[in-house]
Amino acid sequence: QYYDAGGAASADYPVTDLLAMMGRAARPLHDDHSVCVLLCHAPRKEYYKKFLYEPFPVESHLDHFLHDHMAAEIVTRTIETKQDAVDYLTWSFYYRRLSQNPNYYNLTGVTHRHLSDALSELVESTLGDLEASKCISIEDDMDVTPLNLGMIGSYYYISYTTIELFAASLTAKTKLKGLLEIVAGATEFEKFAVRPGEPNVLRHVLNHSAVTLENRRTTDPHVKVAALMQAHFGRMKLNGDLTNDLKAILPDAARLLQAIVDVISSSGWLAPALAAMELSQMLVQGMWDKDTPLLQLPHVDKECAARCTEAGIESIYDLVDIEDDDKRAELLQMTDAQMGEVAEACNRYPNIEVNYEVVNADEVEAGDSVEMVVSLEREMDESDELGAVVAPRYPKKKDSESWWLVVGDVKKGTLSAIKRVNLGRKQKVKLEFQAPSDPGNVEYTLFFMCDSYLGCDQEYEFSVDVKPA
Repeated sequence: QYYDAGGAASADYPVTDLLAMMGRAARPLHDDHSVCVLLCHAPRKEYYKKFLYEPFPVESHLDHFLHDHMAAEIVTRTIETKQDAVDYLTWSFYYRRLSQNPNYYNLTGVTHRHLSDALSELVESTLGDLEASKCISIEDDMDVTPLNLGMIGSYYYISYTTIELFAASLTAKTKLKGLLEIVAGATEFEKFAVRPGEPNVLRHVLNHSAVTLENRRTTDPHVKVAALMQAHFGRMKLNGDLTNDLKAILPDAARLLQAIVDVISSSGWLAPALAAMELSQMLVQGMWDKDTPLLQLPHVDKECAARCTEAGIESIYDLVDIEDDDKRAELLQMTDAQMGEVAEACNRYPNIEVNYEVVNADEVEAGDSVEMVVSLEREMDESDELGAVVAPRYPKKKDSESWWLVVGDVKKGTLSAIKRVNLGRKQKVKLEFQAPSDPGNVEYTLFFMCDSYLGCDQEYEFSVDVKPA
């Protein structure tokens, strides 16, 4: 038996795990025979003998996980009607097992009629759930078409229940705290059950964190995820199990945040979209957005950052611009090897020149489509290669940072255009947005936001003179 945090304390190992353990008893090409001793409760002896001596039956669990598969197939247009969905299931292992082991799947018979009814009922309930979560629409009780939420969920490989939560929870007024709770509430994080002894650690983390959660029940996996993310931002020390949990949580959270940006921008909300982008930066670098950007550099701790801030060095660009090497050494107080690593990280830190122009700005009429061309150029030597993102606190290697170009009206809080960009050395990007229906001078802001580094975002104000149509 093993400890099952999500169930009633202890649980039997699955037979598949026991078979895997028994497979370790002999070394291939070394041992002719091996012995495996299984110590178990007497009533379980016959059960184990049956399953360990005989071939293990493999059953399909497709019916438990069908929603996301079905949504993905509808998005790719493999399934366009309910009949297509039934046909799709007939090609699955699930369909093969229905007639072989009907009791396992709660079937009362194995005739063609029984199987057809079972498949139709499964398709009806699955598509009904997807329609209720606004991932698909069903027309004439037969044709199915993907909706925006379904496309976002399939693109980022996210559960339909998670995307439904995002759509229901996000509003135009959602701030950092709300985003943190919404990300932590994702279905993907239900597997991070709270182990014995962890509630006290999580309570300590929450008591020393900047964001106070609405739900503080430390036996809830979602509260655990929110607490661990805050511990990551505050750079708190965690024990081995919690550290491993955090390593598994961060890549998923980064993917979920990209989906959240898409959901928010579909609704045309500016402030929460920018907040989600900043949260993405915080996840990658393991720091709060209010912390000095210097903490992104290796070997720079809070004391070192405080010395730099007192000397008027507030950003990584300021540190690079110091011409006096002795002054830099006095501020950082590091060994030559550490200074080399800092220099390498500074060289990798993005320094990007942004130029933009509105095409035919003098001819924009009310309700017209406005086209804007943004030129991006990274400042780097010709001989330099663009390396991976410097993010020592992020568990996975990030080959390059991504950027969002956003056009919005700050006063109204509306988002007019957004595009995600993977920038090499230079690139030209076209943005299109709709001019207002009322003529007049309209103030816009162009935001250039990074998903991996803090302190390198840029914003530019511009106006469009909209003429009467």
